[in-house]
Amino acid sequence: MQLHDIHPSHTFRPKKRIGRGGKRGTTSGKGQKGQKSRAGHNIRPAVRDVIIRTPKKRGYHNKRKSLHSTTLTLSALSQLSLSNITPATLFAQGIISSTKESVKIVATGAMTKAVSIEGISVSAQARTAIIKAGGSIAA
Repeated sequence: MQLHDIHPSHTFRPKKRIGRGGKRGTTSGKGQKGQKSRAGHNIRPAVRDVIIRTPKKRGYHNKRKSLHSTTLTLSALSQLSLSNITPATLFAQGIISSTKESVKIVATGAMTKAVSIEGISVSAQARTAIIKAGGSIAA
């Protein structure tokens, strides 16, 4: 075997040069007109559109999600069969959906029984009504 007898098993086929006359001339397989047929076409990525839409003003922030706040009236409080009221006991009764949820007692209705309240915010009028009924409030 000589060096000139060695050849690769595959046939060498040159890369087809388009746009130089013949069967692949003029549009050269790119279709006609339009952005994609032009040389050097760059389609803008979708990420860039998102960047453009975000405000560039100083102090811009997304709206923060605030925790849901529940108001509890004095009349609803006197109907409960609890003497010690905390966020954990209200959660056990099914009044609030989470122990982390903020609860505020407001002075709507009359307070008929003495209750002790811990870890719940109370309005000024509700505070006087609870203390007048013989209850206590611990923050």
